[in-house]
Amino acid sequence: MKMRSKKIARYLIALFVIFSLNFIIPRLMPGDPITNLLGEDYVMTEESLQELREKMGLDESLPIQYLNYWNGVFRFDFGYSYHFKGPVSSIILSRMKWTLLLLIPSILFSAILGSLMGSISGQKSSSNSYKTLTLIELAFYSTPTFFLSLIFLYIFSFKLGLFPIKGFYYSGGILDILHHFFLPISIMTIFLTSRNYMIMRGSVIQEKSKLYVVYAKAKGLSDRQVLFKHIFKNASLPLLTLLALDFGFILSGALFIEIIFSMNGMGNLIYEALLSRDYPVLYGSFMIISIMAVLANAFVDFLYGIIDPRISDSV
Repeated sequence: MKMRSKKIARYLIALFVIFSLNFIIPRLMPGDPITNLLGEDYVMTEESLQELREKMGLDESLPIQYLNYWNGVFRFDFGYSYHFKGPVSSIILSRMKWTLLLLIPSILFSAILGSLMGSISGQKSSSNSYKTLTLIELAFYSTPTFFLSLIFLYIFSFKLGLFPIKGFYYSGGILDILHHFFLPISIMTIFLTSRNYMIMRGSVIQEKSKLYVVYAKAKGLSDRQVLFKHIFKNASLPLLTLLALDFGFILSGALFIEIIFSMNGMGNLIYEALLSRDYPVLYGSFMIISIMAVLANAFVDFLYGIIDPRISDSV
């Protein structure tokens, strides 16, 4: 219980520091703070700027601004985007659902495929067929997602016409949405599977030389039983860490795919906010990504404790 309380306190401190930096950074930037918050391309008269400064509480002292900032955080109020013309929280929520629909299936499918294929390949690392598979997966792993997206888009959309070129849907029906998402999800799944495959394969190769594996074989267990009852559990720990990072950066991880397929998700939102210097959207997105990262790591810490209690006791 004491160890768990320390972990919770550590995560809360991390969130406090991240959110505080989110408040401090725009005010440390050169120039007028309200210009940084509105965006550099937004033009207003001096009277309008002063009125808006009072409305946003920027005429108050820094301690008062800091307290008002935390009040907005607790109310999930990240300010107003003058580039997208709406509250930041509403804009983020409207874009987030599409990115989640793109990335959650990709991460889940790639975790299953990559861990299973990688573990079997690591167990049979001397097999020529699995050496060939490793070369194929290494080729996918070494190829950037934007290049994979361009290749798939050219072959399956431009040449064959099997899938739409861009967007989320035409009619809004379930089959229509699945048709639009099939190609982006496939690309992300292939890329993440190759990475998970390489990590799991290396981890299994390292684990299978340890003494507990020799002992399990001496008990008369088959290679498959040794792999999935003993090796797999310990070898999956590095992969769990990567999956936590995937979920932590789930909202920005599909940036290139969303740009190439013209999908208005979180990745495209962050890209457009960068181009337009829309700081409120950038800060709101940064805070959401930070929360996801902390929650994902907390969940993986919990899984670590279940898989290997020694890790839970030592952290």
